[in-house]
Amino acid sequence: MDGFLALFSQYNIPGAFLVNIELTLWSALFSTILGVILVMMRISPIASLRTVSGAYVELFKNLPLTIIMVFMVLGAYAQLKFSFSDTFATNFFWLAVTGLSLYTAAFVCESLRSGINTVPLGQAEAARALGLNFMQAATQIILPQAFRGSVAPLGNTLIALLKNSTVAAAASVATETSTMMSEMIEYHADQIVPIFLIFAFGYVVLIIPIGMLTTYLSNKLAVRR
Repeated sequence: MDGFLALFSQYNIPGAFLVNIELTLWSALFSTILGVILVMMRISPIASLRTVSGAYVELFKNLPLTIIMVFMVLGAYAQLKFSFSDTFATNFFWLAVTGLSLYTAAFVCESLRSGINTVPLGQAEAARALGLNFMQAATQIILPQAFRGSVAPLGNTLIALLKNSTVAAAASVATETSTMMSEMIEYHADQIVPIFLIFAFGYVVLIIPIGMLTTYLSNKLAVRR
């Protein structure tokens, strides 16, 4: 037990989880915005927009997240000189957020598209009959119902994003959980089990409330037909 408590005194474990939470929240925000844009392109009457959106989703759904993160550092930053800040820690944090957002947006788009599929076709036809254009029908009628119908898959996407935030180590974010866990195992190899339990329990504490809230909202906001 003394060794277990010594780990907390030697390492800022709550701070590491806070970094992952910040990565998750910022990435969730930006990926949701991009995902909404993508899904509107996906259902657009303009064929070229549907093609671009479909290609984006298929590309990022099938790319390993680690490759995206490595590209953000070695490609976008090192080669293309894409930078957010002169401070390395801040710059790599936002590079990781960018990579996570680009990757997760594809899954947000698919989650919202599943919600759109629950909206009866007659509602879009009624919107056109009332004289609403595509943007008006999408933003005022289709998307609000799509969000209600896709709470569960969006919640699963958020949980996956929280777990995927550990891949930020590939983008040189040195203060998040996977990096700290590796460092702790390297210097305290005799305490692998306690170290594993600390981080496993931490993610259980974070993920279970998200799942419970998602289930509650899914039942609460479900459209009764």
